[in-house]
Amino acid sequence: MHVHSLRSAEELQQAAGQSYLPVIAEPRADFRGRLALQTLGDAVSLSEARTTALRTFQTVRMAADSGRDDLLLFCVHLAGSGRLLQHERTAELGPGAGVLYEGRSAWDLDIVTDVHSLLMQFPRHLLPMRPAEITEGCARRVDPRSPGMRLLSGYMGQLHLLAGDLSGEQRHDAGLAAIELLAMALRGAVPAVPGEQSAGEVLLGLMRGHVRDHLADPRLTVAELARRHHVSVRHAHVLFGRIGVTPGAYIREQRLLRARAMLSDPKHDARPVSDIGAAVGLGELRTFERAFQRQFGMTPARWRHEHRTLGPGTP
Repeated sequence: MHVHSLRSAEELQQAAGQSYLPVIAEPRADFRGRLALQTLGDAVSLSEARTTALRTFQTVRMAADSGRDDLLLFCVHLAGSGRLLQHERTAELGPGAGVLYEGRSAWDLDIVTDVHSLLMQFPRHLLPMRPAEITEGCARRVDPRSPGMRLLSGYMGQLHLLAGDLSGEQRHDAGLAAIELLAMALRGAVPAVPGEQSAGEVLLGLMRGHVRDHLADPRLTVAELARRHHVSVRHAHVLFGRIGVTPGAYIREQRLLRARAMLSDPKHDARPVSDIGAAVGLGELRTFERAFQRQFGMTPARWRHEHRTLGPGTP
């Protein structure tokens, strides 16, 4: 867990920029706060924030320059009140309410009291909803009384408390489970978007699940994935295009994320890097090393060394 003690707007802006997105912060009176970040694999993170009243926002220019137009954020307000503005919609926030917003567009979060919140950050393609549904779901208050929101809020709170006790693979899987719960909660809050859920969307969900369950199988290719689900390779590309990625890129990303989770887990410390690659379906060591370096900027061996040197709980 990475913990930031905040005593000024500048420290908040620095912590936010390091953790998720550049922001502008305008505190009220004497500002103080605390931000504790848990990483859940490489793609998902969960932060707990406690701050005094303040306004944070991202301008149109900042959104364009951030390079994070794939980022989604979901905030649960455990205590305190405020409002979020995005896409000319305003979500009024109170204890237990949730709200989704996206990094690709300007937003304005105005907190008028001391606040305690949880913030989950993840790439857009992990949320199993259509792009139009995601955009339509931004800046809409998710009712704290709804069963889906109550389940999600409780899960996020427990996950933040227990993540440090989980293995790297368990944190990765727990982060994906949180996103699935979020999709369930949002479907009760997002207005209907033209075009009901199609059989193709159901099939896409099945294919994504199949990929995550069969990463160790070196025979898992786009052609094999299409064959197992009785569609053409071309149609598989059309389906994955709904989440902005090719099926081949999705398979590769999931393999590398699982490998990184295994490299972070002490129980795999004795396993050679080549064994880790084979365990995620990348049995040729050089291929695994090149793909990992392209994705994460360093070799698997170097990443393991630096991660184990720092330790998962280092602030």
